[in-house]
Amino acid sequence: MSKETSKSIRRGVGIKTAVGFIFCFIYLLPFALVLVNSLKRKVSIVKFPLRLIDDNGLQFVNYSNAIEKMDFFKSFLNSVVITVFSVLVLVVFSSMAAYFLVRHSNWKACKVTFSLMLASMAVPFQVVMIPLITIYGGTLHVLNSRTTLILMNFGFGVAMCIFMCHGFIKSNVPLAVEEAATIDGCSPHGVFFRIVFPLLKPILSTIVILESMGFWNDFLLPSLVLGQRRLYTLPLAIRTFYGTFSNDYGNIMAGLVLSMLPIIILYILLQRYIIGGVVAGAVKS
Repeated sequence: MSKETSKSIRRGVGIKTAVGFIFCFIYLLPFALVLVNSLKRKVSIVKFPLRLIDDNGLQFVNYSNAIEKMDFFKSFLNSVVITVFSVLVLVVFSSMAAYFLVRHSNWKACKVTFSLMLASMAVPFQVVMIPLITIYGGTLHVLNSRTTLILMNFGFGVAMCIFMCHGFIKSNVPLAVEEAATIDGCSPHGVFFRIVFPLLKPILSTIVILESMGFWNDFLLPSLVLGQRRLYTLPLAIRTFYGTFSNDYGNIMAGLVLSMLPIIILYILLQRYIIGGVVAGAVKS
């Protein structure tokens, strides 16, 4: 390799690295501003939003006020219960359904079912929002329930999860392994839970983090289903800081930081599985 070629390659790598840092800075700037402004008074946030430190020092009182006013621990527990059970139900049942659809793909019913699942992904939530709440609230009277919200989360998320698991099973789970387990006397349920399910770890980890982020940060559906204060999730609880004529920006920023921390920790723990799972599950079915 000539010296000019080597220099050109290094220049290209340097440019790509610089552009990457610029985009990273732009992406992280809003998060940094939320963290910085969570430690400032409202007047400082309004007048000098880019200033790092308030004139009166760090305002940790914003966090204590946020914890008290938004009833943080109860809202946190509600968010954890709804997110954990929604994701758990999705992971178990979507993987089972995808496995059945893959191994019986020659059945016409399975082909039709999978096609309908894919078609349902194109329907916006706003289209079914009013009829859904009218039926569940006005007819069935089952709103203001965490169980109802969990079942709705499952219904709106199952199509995407089945699609991802379907592609992963079809391309990464060999049928020979299942046949060997069957010959050794393993039952159909045992084949799935002992052989297939552990092999789905990459794609299921991807589903866990993506769906957890969606359920944890969701505001619209919980606001329609959970009308009682004792059932509020963290995004709904943060709404208490928004007034008719003014907003308590310091407490809002502190509440946002507190609500972001758990999902950021989960992302850090599972990030190494995300890209591999998405790529493996994105094959043409």
